Amino acid sequence: MAEKAKRKLSLTIKILIGFAAGVIIGLILDLILGDRAASITGTYIQPFGTLFLNLIKMVIVPLVFTSLVVGACGLGDIKSMGRIGGKTIVYFLCTTAIAVIIGLIIGNLFQLGVGGGFDTKGLEYTPKETSGAVATLLAIIPTNPFASLASGDMLPIIAFALFVGGSIVVVGKKADSVRSFFDGFSEIMYSMTGGVMKLAPYAVFALMMNVTTTYGPTILGKLAILIVAVYLACILHAVIVYSAVIKVFGKYSPIRFFKNMIPALAFAFSSASSAATLPFTMEGARKCGVPHRIRSFVLPLGATINMDGTAAFQACCALFIANIFGMPLNLTQQLEVILAATLASIGTAGVPGAGTIMLGMVLAQVGLPVEGIAIIIGVDRILDMIRTTINICGDAACSIAIARSENELLPEGAESVPAA
Repeated sequence: MAEKAKRKLSLTIKILIGFAAGVIIGLILDLILGDRAASITGTYIQPFGTLFLNLIKMVIVPLVFTSLVVGACGLGDIKSMGRIGGKTIVYFLCTTAIAVIIGLIIGNLFQLGVGGGFDTKGLEYTPKETSGAVATLLAIIPTNPFASLASGDMLPIIAFALFVGGSIVVVGKKADSVRSFFDGFSEIMYSMTGGVMKLAPYAVFALMMNVTTTYGPTILGKLAILIVAVYLACILHAVIVYSAVIKVFGKYSPIRFFKNMIPALAFAFSSASSAATLPFTMEGARKCGVPHRIRSFVLPLGATINMDGTAAFQACCALFIANIFGMPLNLTQQLEVILAATLASIGTAGVPGAGTIMLGMVLAQVGLPVEGIAIIIGVDRILDMIRTTINICGDAACSIAIARSENELLPEGAESVPAA
């Protein structure tokens, strides 16, 4: 009987066990070993999590590329691709703007940075150069798609994949062999990804133990109010906005949605990488009844350009830094934050820490000193965990809404896993 129960233990339960065990053991080690705990877990435990992330990175580019090519082919025609793509982009822009507004509301209610007692003298932070909006748009079309594939530059990869898929549809029967090749290649990638995902509980355990021993004590420090505000803004966005989208536009149960997404949410929280979480997001959307042709198109796109959690984080941090430096933002400046954070989040890579880099662009837009980022950089990992979780949650909610709008949402779990 025990063996039978063990065999039925789902990946969701295993991930949650790994998550809880990592936190608990991390706290115990921190109490026993103090400052040495972070060094020990970083040396001996973290590498197991890093190894898993490397495996995910190994499959993510071919997985995204083949999924999008097959997804574009599956849309049937260029008109269908344009229609679904248009709906997806509009959804991303609208929910991102709402996320920024929620972040600003929470930031103002909490009066972030007011009377915080931070010493801003001698602060130094050198932001990484951003290419700007025009250059980012131009860079979407790759001059050398193979170089983009080699470097993992996702926006050009997505553009090239959509061109390839669309061209296969236009060519028709003469390209059937190419379509079959990508179909087979995508099946191989799904199978490979499924094998890698079986290691997820152990990776989550290692990642959470290291995070807990490294950052646990700092949560009670001066930055606690910022951490609470960002988490609250992100959670409210998920509970209110995504639930409404799923219920009204997707005509699907929000409770069932969040239940099916637990493995993806847990892994996103521990890994802080939207791109690395993509296989889990794809599986969660499948369980919700999103057909393969929709999820293989919407989710890879969302993992690259839909960053609602990042947008809410940038809004809170902009207010926090403004008040720390005695430069409170007026209504006009806060409206500028909405625009800047919405656009900045679109250009944010789905990798750990990218949101903080783009925060520099938002601060510059409203005339705030980017040196303020140096204050929050120490706890960025804690903030990155929740914003990544909300990012992938928004991608999945979008896929449900799009599938319903196309009258293609299947009964829950009706579609089998693409590869056994």
